[in-house]
Amino acid sequence: MAKKIFIAATGQHKGKTTCTLGIASVLKKRGLNVGYCKPVGQNHILIGDQMVDKDVVLFENILAFKTDPAIHSPVVIASGITTNFINNPAKFNFKENILNALKQLEKQHDIIVFEGTGHVGVGSIVGLSNAHVAKLLNAEVILVAEGGIGSTFDRLNMNLSLFRELNVPVKGVIINKVHPDKLERVTSNLSKALSKIEIPVLGALPYDKALSFPLMATVRKSINGTILMNPKQMYNQVEDILAGAMTEIDEFTYFQNLLLIVTYNNLQSKIRKIEKKAEERGLKGSPLSGVIITRFNKGAEHFIDQGIKNDYLSKYNIPVLATDMDTYDTVVTISQIDVKINTRTPWKVHKAIKLIEDNIPFENFF
Repeated sequence: MAKKIFIAATGQHKGKTTCTLGIASVLKKRGLNVGYCKPVGQNHILIGDQMVDKDVVLFENILAFKTDPAIHSPVVIASGITTNFINNPAKFNFKENILNALKQLEKQHDIIVFEGTGHVGVGSIVGLSNAHVAKLLNAEVILVAEGGIGSTFDRLNMNLSLFRELNVPVKGVIINKVHPDKLERVTSNLSKALSKIEIPVLGALPYDKALSFPLMATVRKSINGTILMNPKQMYNQVEDILAGAMTEIDEFTYFQNLLLIVTYNNLQSKIRKIEKKAEERGLKGSPLSGVIITRFNKGAEHFIDQGIKNDYLSKYNIPVLATDMDTYDTVVTISQIDVKINTRTPWKVHKAIKLIEDNIPFENFF
């Protein structure tokens, strides 16, 4: 019978996919036949006429399997399904679908890694909380939490209570996004606190800023931006923000993959300063990942009548977006983006796998 591991988290964007990806990849490198399943999904795409959770596509590439929605994404809670379930639960076969997927996966693999959804209680409305699904699968749980001590323990204890209620075995906890300078202190203190409830800390992952870098396509979506120039470069990654007069160029020691946020009236002068600074630093290319023109409605006639005539932006194929928000609101909106690893960010996939390999002692618990 295949070994089953269920990766849950104390909330959304805590590193569940990162940990699942790294664990599955390391196990595969160790010669195991590893299967993957997202038993309950929410964000989905269509394959033919069937819904599949988006994470499945990422793991399809990493673990080299061909997606079968019935096996790898047996339940998708899309818009409207919750209401339909409440009013007519008998027409849904959620648990049967998950068990059928399990049956097929056990025939094919030595170990199966199941990825949860949101915090542990997500899915409760249809009887499929992470705890209920782990119980149904007879899987051991690894719970992922974001780094800290007091608040982290509180969130862990709250989420662990659902597993305790259903007598689901919890193998341990992975602490994610810990500031490198606090790694030893956080790990030591949480290990002591969690030992009192007999839950081990399996490892702690240092915060890696690169995993939080958004793509220009993600930025555009967050600000509801209009693409004005170089639409094919929307997969450029953004590492830092240069916001008009709010930040001086000289303050940047790491002059790369910058997002310039500026009004149209200040665009040309700011570009000249960036070009000059790049020449002083001996850069062969441009430090810009993209440009956002703010207060678009107040300067729209410039774009409509003349377009953006700037040789520098054209030369380096820098994507340009426009938004009707002001500079401050644009910066705040972008800073609040929760970035998820996906097939468009292969460098993040490799970083996530390396992060797990370097920081989780697999020999202690597999």
